[in-house]
Amino acid sequence: MKIAFVGKGGSGKTTLSSLFIRHLAAAGAPVVAIDADINQHLGPALGLDEAEAAALPAMGDRLPLIKDHLRGSNPRIASADTMIKTTPPGRGSRLVRVTEPDAVYDACARPVELDGGAVRLMVTGPFTDADLGVACYHSKTGAVELFLNHLVDGPGEYVVVDMTAGSDSFASGMFTRFDMTFLVAEPTRKGVSVYRQYKEYARDFGVTLKVVGNKVQGPDDVEFLRAEVGDDLLVTVGHSDWVRAMEKGRPPRFALLEDGNVRALETLRAAADATYGLRDWERYTRQMVHFHLRNAQSWGNERTGTDLAAQIDPGFVLGESVATPA
Repeated sequence: MKIAFVGKGGSGKTTLSSLFIRHLAAAGAPVVAIDADINQHLGPALGLDEAEAAALPAMGDRLPLIKDHLRGSNPRIASADTMIKTTPPGRGSRLVRVTEPDAVYDACARPVELDGGAVRLMVTGPFTDADLGVACYHSKTGAVELFLNHLVDGPGEYVVVDMTAGSDSFASGMFTRFDMTFLVAEPTRKGVSVYRQYKEYARDFGVTLKVVGNKVQGPDDVEFLRAEVGDDLLVTVGHSDWVRAMEKGRPPRFALLEDGNVRALETLRAAADATYGLRDWERYTRQMVHFHLRNAQSWGNERTGTDLAAQIDPGFVLGESVATPA
């Protein structure tokens, strides 16, 4: 299952995504964790110190390698240089599986040992001084979008993405790449403003969106969120001594997480798992094509000097039964 955590800055989306990742790992599920926020807080939230987090290989810095690998023998893609962040796979493309070895994982993923399990962690890479005035953060997150376009995942497999704050992910089609999107919202007017933006943008694309109320202190906060987001409110989370200890760099064993928070994480997993039966690979592929054509027309054709519409394989539908070429 492909799962995104979104929300405004400071809402707690990274903390909740890290707890969910720990919960899945403790249950023995295979997990790929991706930090697609250029502020890069997911590694430390999973227990890495500053030096370890800084040493993680940035996907944005390895985009040429990622493109060259995913291109495979696809005859519709003349060269890796003509691939952009929205390039969809076709016959001959290399597809990535959650549990199988892959050159993208070799280059970009590192194992993170957690209490009760381990996950693969991938990061976009930070926005550095060298990028100022030269690149936008989409040059970093584009590597994640390309990876997701070529990813085939099955039931009981999880790819959890900590997205960039706010509604910036709508600048590309990445918001349509997920089976479930958890929007983390505080019980304030600002806290639900991103929800309204997401709901509006996602309405025409079949995005499954559920709200996780965070920093909830009592029934009044719950009622506020319920009034603002209605049935999209899935669960609420309050203060956690375990989280406070984690933020100080001294997390207890994960088995000691408060019962209420464990139940909340179980609710998140059940909601994510329930979307598996709703999968529509034809719609998923069609949305890839839609956003690829939009990006091609607005900037991609001019930048690459190529008609990127020719990269679309009209007879190809991504799905679990699609074989990966040798």
